Amino acid sequence: MLVAGACGGGTKAASTSTTAAATASSPAASQPPAPGALTGEAQSAAAGDIPDNQVFVTYAGRAFSMKMPEGWARSGKGNQVTFRDKNNIVRVVVVPGGGPQSVAAMRRELSGLSNARVTSPPKQLTIGGAPALKAVYTTKSSPNPVTGKSVTLTVDRYELAKHGKRAVVDLGSPLGVDNVDAYRMMIQSFRLR
Repeated sequence: MLVAGACGGGTKAASTSTTAAATASSPAASQPPAPGALTGEAQSAAAGDIPDNQVFVTYAGRAFSMKMPEGWARSGKGNQVTFRDKNNIVRVVVVPGGGPQSVAAMRRELSGLSNARVTSPPKQLTIGGAPALKAVYTTKSSPNPVTGKSVTLTVDRYELAKHGKRAVVDLGSPLGVDNVDAYRMMIQSFRLR
């Protein structure tokens, strides 16, 4: 599974804000299913932009390394890890596989995600000298049971591959939050191990 993001996202154990359940599968029989759409939590306090003076530290896990904002909570381990600060969410899922799938395959995969609307179709790019794919989608959380308010996330999804592994990186932020520069630096630092 691969994870990518551009402007925010979230995960919380008590509520189902970030699910990694596979909701869409790649058309190729040999490809594992993609992670589900990243969603925020209506119960979580509003999140703001990542400050320009934010300190970043390198997370070096078994499957990948990546610069992350210091102080963000981490959940999961190994091939599936989520980092969050309120509704700013980064999820990485790594699975065995060859190179990134085609633009058409990623488009089909994204169309199968429940509760997601693609706002920027998949395109090819290069990250760290390796081919990658990027798309942007939005999701809306379930309403808060008390206030009735929902959180809309904008998520940049990246798909990268190297060393016989594929990664999906979702970088999500609440709608209107500008984490473009921080998320660009984070995805540029991403390395599969």
